[in-house]
Amino acid sequence: MKTHTTTPAAVTLADLTARTGLDVLAHLEREVTIPVVAGLQAQGDLIVVPLALLDGVTVPRHARWAAVPAGGVELLRGAAGGNPHSLVADPGTCRWSRRVNDPQRLALGVLDAAAVAYLIHPEHGGTGIAPGTYVIRRQRERSESTGRFGNRFIAD
Repeated sequence: MKTHTTTPAAVTLADLTARTGLDVLAHLEREVTIPVVAGLQAQGDLIVVPLALLDGVTVPRHARWAAVPAGGVELLRGAAGGNPHSLVADPGTCRWSRRVNDPQRLALGVLDAAAVAYLIHPEHGGTGIAPGTYVIRRQRERSESTGRFGNRFIAD
């Protein structure tokens, strides 16, 4: 027996902002189709990593999960109170928990998506996250300060 799968309809940045009530800056092309990625992806100072790729990162059995509302969950606000990165999804399709064990202390939380979820940011626009389980983390970069090398968070 042949099984048929349906491809979700393409979502544009205009669709996403209309659905969520979140806005983006005027210079962004609103008719662009938002790409949906099943692997590693970044948006500004955030990085989305499939949980299976992270050694030592776990979700506790007692983690409290919350549904991701259409209006979004603010994950991180840019430096000095700047623009927020928001996680959005259709009602009943994705859940989110801030409870994640991450030895590097970069995780903001974990996303369990049965359907496409999206990150939206006023300056960066939108990115799509394919169904799956992902850890959303802060990005960091190698830097030199006062003659010593170290790591610092990327500031968006």
